[in-house]
Amino acid sequence: MTHAHITSWLIMIILFLIAVSMQRSGAAKAAIVQMVLRLFYIITIMTGLLLLHGIASISGLYLLKALAGLWVIGAMEMVLAAVKKGKRAAAGWTQWIIALIVTLFLGLSLPLGFDWF
Repeated sequence: MTHAHITSWLIMIILFLIAVSMQRSGAAKAAIVQMVLRLFYIITIMTGLLLLHGIASISGLYLLKALAGLWVIGAMEMVLAAVKKGKRAAAGWTQWIIALIVTLFLGLSLPLGFDWF
């Protein structure tokens, strides 16, 4: 399940960057990419919940990581909404970068992650 979760959030990040660039260029298919992105939000959340369900004892850091992951998704939606309206998205981008760093650090440093840190 870990590989499915990692694959889903990697695809989610790639789709997010594609959706932002398509919206900025005014491409007509940007809405389709955004809908596929939202499908990957659901897949990522479901695989994350399945990973949490499989842990024998859930510590507070796992719950913090889950909340940070939801924060990443929320920041993605903030950026996409701002770009679609033609407004500045600096606050959304800042939140997205901070949330992504926190989520990746927690995900890779906790026992279910890789031993990089």
